[in-house]
Amino acid sequence: MAKFPVKSGELFLCIGDSITDCGRRGADAPYGTGYMSLFRELCIARHPEREIRWINRGIGGNTVLDLFNRWEDDVIREAPDWLSIKIGINDLHRHLFAGNDPVDPKKFRELYTKILERAAKKTKARIVLIDPFYLSTERKGQGRRTEVLKLLPEYLAVVKDMAKQFKTAHVRTQKLYEEQMKYRPPQDFAPEPVHPYRLGHLIMAEALYKAVADM
Repeated sequence: MAKFPVKSGELFLCIGDSITDCGRRGADAPYGTGYMSLFRELCIARHPEREIRWINRGIGGNTVLDLFNRWEDDVIREAPDWLSIKIGINDLHRHLFAGNDPVDPKKFRELYTKILERAAKKTKARIVLIDPFYLSTERKGQGRRTEVLKLLPEYLAVVKDMAKQFKTAHVRTQKLYEEQMKYRPPQDFAPEPVHPYRLGHLIMAEALYKAVADM
């Protein structure tokens, strides 16, 4: 564990949607109760000598367009040394089901590219991209969940390409959950496909820790 690359005094900033937020703006401020908080606790437990600084900038309901619009204040101004980004499922939902400010896969790619270009130009942050995910095995029929799972690979492909283009670490959460769902039903990990229970967040936190440790 001594090789863990995040050093004392460095700032680790996590940004995203409700899965990152997890109450960090309310009773569970400032870190929330989700994977970001669990990841922070893993780092403290395993590296008690490290005085790492932490910021959670998740906001429930956000898309990559929202991240683009608040990027300067919530990321660039903070000058993070480390940055994790978890975004995409709201983009998909609004595009597929005609929500406000829909973000189709093409727009998702364009905006994701822009925020990463700004991060690369204006900060020295080492970056981890976290895939959007959908906790369901319902791949047949005409239901909403089937539609989401059919479209999700297009958004996952964008994140994969961004990780390659910008040489970031990449946490493949959808793949991790699909492996878990070979043995347990989706309901063990979340009450509905988007927002995990603590177990689902723990899987993410462990994966994020490993991705950072391997950088």
